[in-house]
Amino acid sequence: MDLNIKTSAGKSSGSVSLSDAVFGVEFKEPLIHQAVVCHFAGGRSGTKGQKTRSDVRGGGAKPFKQKGSGRARAGTIRSPLWRGGGKIFAARTRDYSQKLNRKMYRFALRSILSELARQDRLIIVDDFKLAQPKTAELAKQLKALGVNNVLLVTAGEDRNLFLSARNMINVDFCQASEIDPVCLVRPEHVVMTVAAVKQIEEKLA
Repeated sequence: MDLNIKTSAGKSSGSVSLSDAVFGVEFKEPLIHQAVVCHFAGGRSGTKGQKTRSDVRGGGAKPFKQKGSGRARAGTIRSPLWRGGGKIFAARTRDYSQKLNRKMYRFALRSILSELARQDRLIIVDDFKLAQPKTAELAKQLKALGVNNVLLVTAGEDRNLFLSARNMINVDFCQASEIDPVCLVRPEHVVMTVAAVKQIEEKLA
C-alpha cells in the first residue's frame, strides 16, 4: 500500500510504501473492543476499602447481659447493626486488570492502523518539528493539513511539539513506541512522520 507524503504546509512530497503486514490486515471490531476494554480496566486503581466487623477496633466485651434488659441481644458494639460498626458487604481492594495475549494486542493495533489507512484518516508527513514551543504555529500547520481532532505521532521525543500541542483541544501527542488502541481509535485523524511509520512497522511486523 502506498500513501502520499505531505509537508507541514500541506503540500505533496512524494509517497511512502506501507507494509501490508501492518497496514493491510482485516478489521476485527470484537478484538479491538476487547483491547480497548482491557486498556481501560488496567487503568482502574481498585484501591477502595471498607472494614468488616472483624476489622473495626474494639467490641471485645459483650455490651450488656443476654437477658433481662428488654433489648435485643448483642454480642459486640462493632456489629454492622450498630453505629460505628463494620460494613456487612465491605468493599475490598482488587485488581481490575484483564489478560490479553500479546499476539491479540499486536493484531488489534495492526487492525486499527489498517482501517485508518483505508478510511484516509492516516496522514503521513515528512517531518513535523517546531523551532520553538508555539501553539499558534502548530495550529497553522494543522489547518494546512486539514485536520482538527488529531493524534500526532513522532519517532522520538519532541518537547517543542509536546508543549505546543498540550494547550490545544482535541490534539494529542505521543511517540511511536507509546501508541495504544485507545489513543488510535479516539481521534478523527492520525498524523505520523515517516520515521514513526518505519518504527511502527519494525515493532508490529
